[in-house]
Amino acid sequence: MLNFTVGPVMSSENVLETGAEQVPYFRTPEFSAIMLENEQLMKKFTNAANDSKVVFMTGSGTASMEAVVINIFTKSDKLLVINGGSFGHRFVELCDIYEIPFQEIKLEVGCSLKKEQLEEYQGQGFTGLLVNVHETSTGVYYDIEMISEFCQNNNIFLVVDAISSFLADEFHMANWGVGAMITGSQKALACPPGISIIVLSGEAVKKVETNNTRCMYLNLKEALKNMERGQTPFTPAVGILRQINVRLKEIDAAGGAESEIHRTRKLAEDFREKIKEMPLEIVPKSMSNAVTTLHPVNVSAYEVFTILKDEYNIWICPNSGELADKVFRVGHIGYLTKEDNTTLVTALNDMQNRGLL
Repeated sequence: MLNFTVGPVMSSENVLETGAEQVPYFRTPEFSAIMLENEQLMKKFTNAANDSKVVFMTGSGTASMEAVVINIFTKSDKLLVINGGSFGHRFVELCDIYEIPFQEIKLEVGCSLKKEQLEEYQGQGFTGLLVNVHETSTGVYYDIEMISEFCQNNNIFLVVDAISSFLADEFHMANWGVGAMITGSQKALACPPGISIIVLSGEAVKKVETNNTRCMYLNLKEALKNMERGQTPFTPAVGILRQINVRLKEIDAAGGAESEIHRTRKLAEDFREKIKEMPLEIVPKSMSNAVTTLHPVNVSAYEVFTILKDEYNIWICPNSGELADKVFRVGHIGYLTKEDNTTLVTALNDMQNRGLL
């Protein structure tokens, strides 16, 4: 299988070999050392301040989205939510469930956030802003520096879901004044799904410690307390955390986040260049390096996904709902190469010659 989805993605041999090992008992100094090393490398790769803390949640990215919402905000807050697709809408749903006051900036599908849309909300007393910086469902990548400037000018606490863009696009947590950042194990970290990661600024840590969160499993106060000794309150996905350690050290040895971002950008550029003459329209104008969203001009997008999967053993990322037949997505994260791009493009060319594209 050749996997061009946006998660789970292709893993390196070292990560796969670690996943094949017996899972050890974890209430040990050895496992604590791994966890503390994971924290330091995550802080390094997100360009977080020294007083930042990292929490490793056993759960998908949505678990960390929910944890951030309920541990940092209360019913006395007033949030602004950027909703440009299914993942932005997930923040809307969480605010609804927990009755946290909010307004949403609802964007047209495939459209980016414009400065004038943000400026409408200047000086209106918002205390927090929630954004999926890369709306993975559509492929749109928002201008995070513009959002950061707006939040800093209005003293707004910024939460960034960078689940699919971390290590694919630049991220400067301290410089951009990000209060909380979320990512997941199955994206550019190229490990199995099961762990989501929250990087909390010093300000976020204070909010967590002072809030009275009525929750057990997603309680970040308990998670932070346990992480001081490199542990978690409950049994974590031990095997995946060990794989994350291997992957983080691989990235560090290869030149760090900057090198990984450069590698991903070159993969994306190579693929986009190779499909220029094909009947495929690149949908969003503002794109992450993580994924290319394509509209096949002549056929159903879901049919392209199905044929590649069934006849070529190549997986791309289908869409759902109203986008199912309109667009598919090709990921550039994980253990992929330019030669893999050529394999996919060769298959697409073959489909075109057969009248299937």
